[in-house]
Parts: sequence; C-alpha cells; structure tokens
Amino acid sequence: MIINGHRIALTEQDLNKMLGEETQVFNLISPEFEGYKKLKKGDKDALVFLVKAAKIINDVSLKQDHPLNMELKKALEEAAKNNNIAAKALELFNSLNGVEGSNGIDKEPVKIFEDVNGYIGRNFYPIDLSVEEFHEILAEMFNENKIAEIRKILSARTMVRRDGNGIKAIDYTEYFKDEFAKIALALDKASNLVTNDNFAEYLDLQAKALLKNDEKLDMLADMKWAELQYTDLEFTLSRENYDDGMTPTVLENKSLKKLIEEHNIEVVSKDMLGIRVGIVNKKGTELILRFKDYMKELAKLMPLSDKYEQLVAQNGDVKQAMVDADLIELKGDYAQCRGGITTAQNLPNNDKLSVKKGGGRRNVYHRQIRMASDAEKRKKILENLVSAELHKYYNDEADHLFVIGHENGHSLGPDSSYQNALGKYKHIIEEHKADVISIAMMPEYVNSRVIDEKTLKEVYVTWVVKRLFLVAEAKFDHPHRMADSIQFNYLFENKVISFDKEAKLIVNFDVFDKVMKRLLHDTIEVQISKSPEKAKEFIDKYVIWGKESVRISKFLKSLGLKPYKKIRTYF
Repeated sequence: MIINGHRIALTEQDLNKMLGEETQVFNLISPEFEGYKKLKKGDKDALVFLVKAAKIINDVSLKQDHPLNMELKKALEEAAKNNNIAAKALELFNSLNGVEGSNGIDKEPVKIFEDVNGYIGRNFYPIDLSVEEFHEILAEMFNENKIAEIRKILSARTMVRRDGNGIKAIDYTEYFKDEFAKIALALDKASNLVTNDNFAEYLDLQAKALLKNDEKLDMLADMKWAELQYTDLEFTLSRENYDDGMTPTVLENKSLKKLIEEHNIEVVSKDMLGIRVGIVNKKGTELILRFKDYMKELAKLMPLSDKYEQLVAQNGDVKQAMVDADLIELKGDYAQCRGGITTAQNLPNNDKLSVKKGGGRRNVYHRQIRMASDAEKRKKILENLVSAELHKYYNDEADHLFVIGHENGHSLGPDSSYQNALGKYKHIIEEHKADVISIAMMPEYVNSRVIDEKTLKEVYVTWVVKRLFLVAEAKFDHPHRMADSIQFNYLFENKVISFDKEAKLIVNFDVFDKVMKRLLHDTIEVQISKSPEKAKEFIDKYVIWGKESVRISKFLKSLGLKPYKKIRTYF
C-alpha cells in the first residue's frame, strides 16, 4: 500500500504480529481512578488543559524527530478510515511515535515505509547534512570568528537549518512559535484553576518560558518545578537529549575539539521535548522520600570526590524533590516507545542553567509503567536460569528500590562539564554511573536501617535477573542496555555472578559490595578524565556479547518477546 508516495514496508501479517503477541499494553489511569475522584474540582478542570498541552507538544516532538512525521501521520489517519492495513500502520506509528525507530531487539530500526529512514541528527539538523560537511562548515565558521553562532548551533535548544552555503541555529521559541503559544495558553488557563499556589506559579513560569528566547526564563521555571514536593497534580515539560547523534560528533574531530575548548564552548545535544501529566501518589512518595535523607552521606562516600565538585552540596538541605506519580498522559519524548518506556526520571539534567546556578532537581516515578509485569514469564525465567536457592530473593518491588537508587545516583558525582566532555559516550557512562551508584550504595541503606539484609539481597538478585539478563545484544543508541552489558560482564569477570553445572545463576553475596565499589571508582575515573577515548576503551572492554549472554538471550526469546509498547490513555 502506498501513502503519499511512500510504500508501507510491512505486510498485514507483520503488523498483526507486531501489534498482537509482540505488543505490551500500559494502561494509564482513567476518570474511575480513586485518586482522580478525590481531586478538587479546580484540579480536575485544570487537567483538561494540561492534557491539551501534552497533545500539542507531541506534534513538536514529531517535528523534531523526522521531517515526514506529521505529513505521514495525517495521511495514515485519513487512509485508516477505509483501509485496515493503514489503520494498523497508524497504530504502529503511534507506538513508535514516528515513522521509524528501534524496537530494542533487532539491529536495524523498524521502518513503517520502505524509503523513509531516520537520520543521525534526526530533524534537528538538515537531513542532507553529513557529519563531514557539518564539521567543515563549523571549521569555516571558526575561521570567520562566528563564535556566537557556533555556540547556538552546539546548544540544546535550537533547530539548525541551512543558510546559503552555511548553517544557522533557530531557537525553539521561534521555530515552534505557534505550538508554544498554544501550549502557553493552555498552561495559563490551568494555572488559574489549580488549587496549589506553588504549582500554579510553576505553570505560569513555564508558560512565560515558552514565549521568549531567554534561557533565564527556563531556569526560573525549572527551579520552581524542582521545588514541587507537596502537590496533588504532576506536570513535567521534559527536555532530554538522547536522540541527537550529530552534535556530539564534533568532539571526535580533534581540530574542532581543540577550537571548542579554546573558546570555552559547551557542546550539548539537542533536547527532545515531552510532557507528563499525572496525580501524585502520596503513599508511594513516602517510601521514596526515605531514601532522600541519606544523599549527603552518600555524597561523602563517592570515590575520587576530591577531584571534582560534588553535585550534592554538603551545606544546607538537599535540593531534591521526589514524587511517585499515577500517570494520566505521556506524550512527545515519553511516548517514543522504541525499546522501552521510562520508569522514572531525574531532572533537570546537569547541562541546564538552573542546575548550574544551584537550583534543585526532582525525581518522578511512573507507577503504571513499573507495575506492569508478567508473573508467568518471570516464573519460567527463575526456574530455567536461576539456581533454586536464589528464587526467594527475586522481588519486583526490589527493582523499584534499585530505580530509586539509580535516579538519586544522577545527582551524585561529577557535573555536566565532565559528562558532556565524553561526547557521544556521555549517556552510556552517565546511565552506567547511576546504576552502579544505586547498587554500590545500597548497603549504606542497610546501615541506616532503611532496608534490611534480606531486602539488600533481593535488590542484588532482582537487579541481575531483571536488568542484566539481556534479551538481545546491546546497541549503541540504547545507553541503558549498554550499561547493563558493562555491568553483567564486570560482575562475571570478577566472579560476583557465575553459572552452575545446570547453567543457572549463582551469586556470591560476600564480594558483591567490594566489587561494585571498585566498579564505581573505575566509572568515576572515566568520567573525570573528560576523555572520549578512555570512555570508548572502557565501553569496548566490557560490552561483550559472550556465550552466557547468548544462551540467556536465546531462552528469553523462546518465551516470546513484546518489543512494541502501547500506551492506553483515558482522558
């Protein structure tokens, strides 16, 4: 079938399989949810406008992701009225939230249309701009002393377009002026309805930040958002930069890197925008806050801490809000279900001005995402891959404790100047760092009586089985999975994990803590080196697809895979 001149690459049989047995459905909350019923009328009315803002931001992220996304989505929607294949192709489009994307399993991205491919710079850069030409243009701009424009091009909040023989940067507030104006209007209306004054102030600040090219306005909105601890509603305009593969390539060009350092230019990949809407779950938040109290103590235990400034200050309160959220809507970046869905987030990222100016951060945990599990599949994994004496230590709730530690881990260690200096390797090392901090510091929560010894063992075993048993070889554009691969091989090399004569997992609890602390030291050493070469060497050493990983993957695949995700919403 041809849509707007582009032939659909998948048969109806392909689509039926992808959207049926290979799709996992995540049901977000509905108006029947008890937490929604308990909301005050003003907050319920405000949610209408917050959901409206989320749907508009989805169009923005589609435009950031691929130049044909909007055109082909509209064409699929029209064709779907009378054609079953088009309707199913549209459903897959909505799962990927785009015309193509990784499913986390196959080496090549899934393509809905035969001739529509993704690009290294997504649509942040001209799609016909090669890495080589990009570098040549920047080199010429340095020769012409166009330093201010280079700063804009290599910043997080601009779309880059051709300008004669060169390129220019256009701020998001200009490029997405119409969409941002509509979102700001929706946020303004919501701010006049919500019952919490701090939340209303945040919405007002966020609306203003969308209307003017001024990073200080973003800073003020971010700072206020990071203070939101005791609110009934959850709303986040997220800005994360995993998708842009073009910007960090400049740090691999030795001559450009030298010029960038001489002019003190910070290289930050482009932000993909998303919106989360939800209701704060007070009981779940209580558990998360128990971990917050010890962040200063953990900061003191970070290796090589005399070599860099700690993100967590030792004087004053820890500027870190933490909430558990029941989800109403995930749009934009959140809805790009390309190998997985975010279970939690720690924002703003270290490259944001609010963090650099001493503002706080905020963790938000996604209840409906983490609570979706397959008990029967889990049982088969334990029976076939894990020694019987460890079964009692597998506990899905322990994975939530690991995630809490992971998100807190992003707030510990070196700042963004170290992270960004690693170029295209920065996300892998940073996600790996957060994982390792979570596990390496977990015994400290036993010492503080936040958890007990049995729970610690549950965290260890559940982490290895749920996170490090990979269903497919890790790909570079999936930093979390690359991190998992590093950790599996490091533990295996250091005999923390092994496999018995029946090829079932054995865990050496006696050395777990010692080895993880050594891995944390090695990881921080890579980060503070500011060397992409050292980061690459570390990753290449431990991202190994060995015989045990192949065997585990083969078994996991035999249970049936659900690499495609569907977010079902009700508002």
